[in-house]
This record gives sequence, C-alpha cells and structure tokens, in this order.
Amino acid sequence: MAGFDTLRWRDGHLELIDQRLLPGECRYLACDSAKAVAEAIRGMAVRGAPAIGCAAAYGVALEAHRLRSAGPEKFESGLERAFQLLAGSRPTAANLFWALDRMRRNRDGRRDGDPKAIAAGLLKEAHAILQEDVRLNRRMGEHGAALLDDGMQVLTHCNAGALATAGHGTALGVIRSAVAAGKSISVVVDETRPFLQGARLTAWELAQDGIPVTLIADSAAGHFMRRGEIDAVIVGADRVAANGDVANKIGTYTVAVLAQRHSVPFYVACPLSTIDLGVASGADIPIEERGAEEVTGYRDVRWAPAEVTARNPVFDVTPAALVTALVTEKGVINAPDRNKIMALFQ
Repeated sequence: MAGFDTLRWRDGHLELIDQRLLPGECRYLACDSAKAVAEAIRGMAVRGAPAIGCAAAYGVALEAHRLRSAGPEKFESGLERAFQLLAGSRPTAANLFWALDRMRRNRDGRRDGDPKAIAAGLLKEAHAILQEDVRLNRRMGEHGAALLDDGMQVLTHCNAGALATAGHGTALGVIRSAVAAGKSISVVVDETRPFLQGARLTAWELAQDGIPVTLIADSAAGHFMRRGEIDAVIVGADRVAANGDVANKIGTYTVAVLAQRHSVPFYVACPLSTIDLGVASGADIPIEERGAEEVTGYRDVRWAPAEVTARNPVFDVTPAALVTALVTEKGVINAPDRNKIMALFQ
C-alpha cells in the first residue's frame, strides 16, 4: 500500500510530490537548494511534521552539496544560512527542528573535514532520517493496529498518511497496518478546512489503497458520533508537549471534545521526534497563522466578501486529558502525562 514516494532523491536533487495539486494531478517538484526546500515547506507543497523534517534534512544536504567547492569559509557561512532559512519555514512542526538539530550535530562532528566530505556525510544522514521515518511508522502501525477491532469505522482529521511522512504514515499507518493484518476497517475523513487536507489528500491516499473511505464535512463529526457511527478517532500530531498536550491541525481539539462527549476513544499517533520535551505544555507551543485568503476562498474561487476580516490559525492544542492514548514507535501510552512521556526517553 501507499505505492508512491512522498520524497525521493533523484540525480542529485530532492523531488517532492506537490501536494497543492492533489488529487487532480500527481506531479513531483524538484528542489536543488535549501531555499527551494524552504519555499516548498512554506508554500505547503510538502506538509506533515515528519515529511517536513525529512525535507529540511535534504535541504541542508542540498545546500552543502551546492557549496562543496566554495571553500571552507563560504561553505560554513552558507550552510549556517541554510539552517536558519529552513528553521524559519514553519514554526509549529517539532520534526523540523529535530531534523535540523540532527543535521547540525552531524556537521559539527565533521568540523575539521573537507567540505566535500561534510556534504557527503550530510546527504548520508538525510537518507538515514528518511529511512528511519518509514521504519518507525511501520513499528507505530503495528502497535496501533491492536487498538482497532475488525469492522471498526474510524474517523481521522487532516492528513497523517504517507503524504505527511516519508512513507506508510502515522495515523493512516495504524489503519494500513490493521488492514494488512486482515482487519476490515473503514475510514471517515473530514474535509479539514480551510486547506482541505482530508478531502484532497487523505481521501486520495485511502482510495489509492482500496480502503473504504467516506468524506464528511468537518461540522458533521458530532452528528455521526451521536448516531454511533464512529468507533474510534485517530489523528497525527505536529508537536506534543512534555505533559502530553497535542498540537495538530486546526479542528483537532473540536473533534477530541466531541469524542469525549460521546465516549469515543481518541488516539494520537506520533514518533518520539514529534515530542518536544523542551515545551512544558500546549500553552507554550507556537501556533502558526497563515493568510486570510485560505479562509475566504480556495484557489481561484472566492466565497467571502473582499472587505471581510479573517483569522487562519493552522493548528490548535488538544489537552492531554482528552487523549485516550499516544501511539509511538515504543508502544501505546494510555492516558499520557508528563511521567509517562519522560519514561519514553529513558
């Protein structure tokens, strides 16, 4: 399943599926510099915390490759600018900073090396980050699949599939693994306004895999829960605080509140790289706001009056008290709290 590469290295450059064009067209965008990768991240050509982290790692490697013959001083200053440029591309996704820190440590371990050797080492590290992401997603999927019973109908919000990762997915990875284990699982996908990641991306992924999928309006989630048509909710995360609070796509908090009201389990699937121990609670997570045009219309269609004021927070925070369990590569953490999360890293 997931018979496509979200990111791939081809002939000395990074190729990304341009997710802005899905589902109408599956086209790869070629990036040959840190600037190009940062623009792809900022412009939502690539999105999803793990995929952003992988792309940023390749952005560093691309810049190192581009500067490898520039001399040590220009190489170091140019690489530092690349780190800063990529770090400023999206503020909420923890994997972005995790990946950049890992690439920086790799670079720092080779300070006395030749720029060409450093560039080769950074590319090798970027490849390792991508391969590890797929491996950890599959491990998460195996752990999370045990939470889903045969015949369940599962609601997911936004896109936490192969498109949001290097492959397999986090929330959709759990669903894929359950299906691969022989369970009959159907998925309800809400639109995920205003950027429609659910309608455009998650529905496309599931249809590609032949997994039964039903698309609903965001505002219909409570209706279907009240009717008993949702057996579980599973979402991904862009950052998890040390106390278990979860930052994810705007609207996740609403779904979590509805799930608690209707006694529907609410699961969050995320690798440890999404957990930020430096952030005490969700109140300290920076919440990105994007342009009003994403709320007032879509592409060439506008439905709001030109003079209207709009707010467009991209993420919200779901308190840990609303999370039934975190699904990580180390296993399922029921009722996550600070002590349980700290134990994951020991």
